[in-house]
Amino acid sequence: METKIIKIDQDNLDHKLMQEAGDLIAAGELVAFPTETVYGLGGDALDPEASKKIYSAKGRPSDNPLIVHISDFSDLERIAKTVPEDARKLSDAFWPGPLTMIVEKGDAVPYATTGGMDTVAVRMPNHPIALDLIRRSGCLIAAPSANTSGRPSPTEAAHVAEDLSGKIAMIIDGGPVGIGIESTIIDLTEDTPMVLRPGYITPQMLSKVLGKEVVIDPGIIAADDTRKPKAPGMKYKHYAPKADMAIVDGTRKHVIAKINELVASHRDDGKKIAVIATEETKQFYDADVVLSMGSRADEDSIAHELYRVDVIFSESFSTPRIGQAIMNRMLKAAGHQVIDTHVKYDKIIFVAQTGTCREQMAKGIMNDFVLKVPMEIEARGLVVQFPEPVNQKAEAVLISNGISTEGMVSTQLEESDITETTMVFTMESSQRERIIESFADIDPEQVFVLSQYVGDELEILDPYGGTLQSYGLCYESLRATLKKLVKLLNANT
Repeated sequence: METKIIKIDQDNLDHKLMQEAGDLIAAGELVAFPTETVYGLGGDALDPEASKKIYSAKGRPSDNPLIVHISDFSDLERIAKTVPEDARKLSDAFWPGPLTMIVEKGDAVPYATTGGMDTVAVRMPNHPIALDLIRRSGCLIAAPSANTSGRPSPTEAAHVAEDLSGKIAMIIDGGPVGIGIESTIIDLTEDTPMVLRPGYITPQMLSKVLGKEVVIDPGIIAADDTRKPKAPGMKYKHYAPKADMAIVDGTRKHVIAKINELVASHRDDGKKIAVIATEETKQFYDADVVLSMGSRADEDSIAHELYRVDVIFSESFSTPRIGQAIMNRMLKAAGHQVIDTHVKYDKIIFVAQTGTCREQMAKGIMNDFVLKVPMEIEARGLVVQFPEPVNQKAEAVLISNGISTEGMVSTQLEESDITETTMVFTMESSQRERIIESFADIDPEQVFVLSQYVGDELEILDPYGGTLQSYGLCYESLRATLKKLVKLLNANT
């Protein structure tokens, strides 16, 4: 089969060419087209034969469900057995957009499209070419990513042509897509909404709209998950480059050292080695190819470049907003090969300004908790002229809560206090910055803002000059935050 490639300007659609593409879909053929996430491989979702063609062209297992793309909310009502109220809320907030919802399927949807499931995955893409194609075809379009199954999802028409030329009728070249990771998939058929595939829309965003808890399926990142998939990419190795690949996880310093060690050892075997890094770290690697995924400050650039992976060793990408989606993809690309370089910490230092208040309260509270692996707990100040006892109001609060203040004296933070196995927690961002600026040999990835580390939005405010009640509130805030810290530390041991 000869694959026709047409160029379409999304801001100025060629109606004749778009109608030609729509007619191909209506005739049971396959057309690749851009969405706001990745390029999709489209066929008539209600035609079992078209779905079979999609599986065949991709080399995709037939029990891996396809996503049905619609152009109007009324289309969901046509194909769902019932439309949950949660689906209406989420569609108002995120459609058109990179969110796929799983609902119970109606009789109109063939099992060939749902991978034999009684549920159907549905989304409304936020791309003018995709929406116009759906409307012109007169069909609902089943469209997985337009790549050979197991390969990275395509962000450009050239990627589609590389995998699918000669297998499909047409490719619509609408230019590079904007996100580069697939839609978030949420299952609305359970009592508690569950994210089955992380994506651009986070569980926190979903929970805020629904006004209730949204959980993440623990199986999405499990290496040995063998359950029947409800959503694309849950079961099979996905997004894989042609080369073997492993992810190296840990602090920046240790990751760089480990990757360079691995590069050297594999080079001795005569292999050509590549590394996936970022703009911040690419200069530290000595490999045949060093591929920058963009800046860690720009999560979208990291997601967008994943198609180009053809490497052996990669840094880990745990970014704040779409880090789950990025790492879900990376783990599957690497076949869950992760090399852990994390240091086993044996000491914690709490740091604030004078060494007499918050840091001392944190030390006292932390010693009141039980860690699976015992750690030395210390308190230090950034501006300590001479040793002082703990602040009187802080002392009163600690004693009233049954915590001894014996031996609590302010001590200046020194560079010698911090070894490779020390974690430093500051109360404020400015204090972290000061430590990093003052001590050139300290690894910045060992220094954390306490509240940020545990996922809290607000920093631990200084009660100095306030009432005894203010110190009590500071104590309660610290205790709640440190309880989360202990839970995280125990989970990682």
